[in-house]
Amino acid sequence: MKTNLISATLGALALGVVFSSGAHAAGVSACLITKTDTNPYFVKMKEGATAEAKKLGVDLKTYAGKVDGDNESQVNAIETCIADGAKGILIAASDTKAIVPSVEKARKAGLLVIALDTPLDPISAADATFATDNFKAGELIGEWAKATMGDKAKDAKIAMLDLSVSQPSVGVKRDQGFLKGFGIDLGDPNKWGDETDPRIVGHEVTAGNEEGGRKAMETLLAKDSGIDMVYTINEPAAAGAYQALKAVGMEKGVSIVSVDGGCPGVKNVQAGVIGATSQQYPLKMASLGIEAIAKFAKDGTKPKPTEGKNFFDTGVQLVTDHPVKGVPSIDTKEGLKLCWG
Repeated sequence: MKTNLISATLGALALGVVFSSGAHAAGVSACLITKTDTNPYFVKMKEGATAEAKKLGVDLKTYAGKVDGDNESQVNAIETCIADGAKGILIAASDTKAIVPSVEKARKAGLLVIALDTPLDPISAADATFATDNFKAGELIGEWAKATMGDKAKDAKIAMLDLSVSQPSVGVKRDQGFLKGFGIDLGDPNKWGDETDPRIVGHEVTAGNEEGGRKAMETLLAKDSGIDMVYTINEPAAAGAYQALKAVGMEKGVSIVSVDGGCPGVKNVQAGVIGATSQQYPLKMASLGIEAIAKFAKDGTKPKPTEGKNFFDTGVQLVTDHPVKGVPSIDTKEGLKLCWG
């Protein structure tokens, strides 16, 4: 089953009409601050921002943390952007709470601040947020996982491979969305780890990278060798989890689900490493962010959220080659055409 891209496309087009600068933004400078320069997701985000900045004549400077969770480097980047006289900042925050005072300082200095992918805490700390509905992304893979397991879902043993102990909103929403989609009662939906369902073997953090995913999977396997379902925060963590499972001969008996939908991740779905992933579109987030900064520089207009939401929803689709009834999805062939566009 394929989801209809029309509404998402029209939404993006409508946003583009609202924010289109109408001319090159000569003399306008902007900053992109991502979590890392190594995660392919943020590499694609940088590509989108760079291409749009070149198109509109915006002077773009890019910064990134040393690792996912490196708040200090992001704080320093904001200070540099303010000092350089940037008109706006696009930021994928590593620590959604700790970064808020720096964001507030930038806004008081007259900069437009747009959160990409990861809403700040509170979300109102930024002027706008361009992001995937991360709860929906988690819910889709949870629904798929439950349907795929069938009757075995009631006795599942689930490993939860999360992002970081600081629990940024993007990680919480994906985690909690997955659990809801799987049919597990949530505790406080604004954090993970307080659930009481015995099907959850445990939560371990991965830093969103392959090595972290491998170590987290090893830790949970040591706790319960009967794990048969693995949720992962992203596809690098999923690749690491698979390597840990393969090392003990369990790669064929355990299903892994994830979020991102990058080209390497979709290829891993195609190869059977990942059962299903929720695809999002960071290149679009970043390019729309640059458009918004150019428009703001021109006439002070700030971007508006999607109707009925407190952020602009850039869309999400489930990618799998094993569709299940009642859960809309696209196959990997389609996913590779769309990956991170």
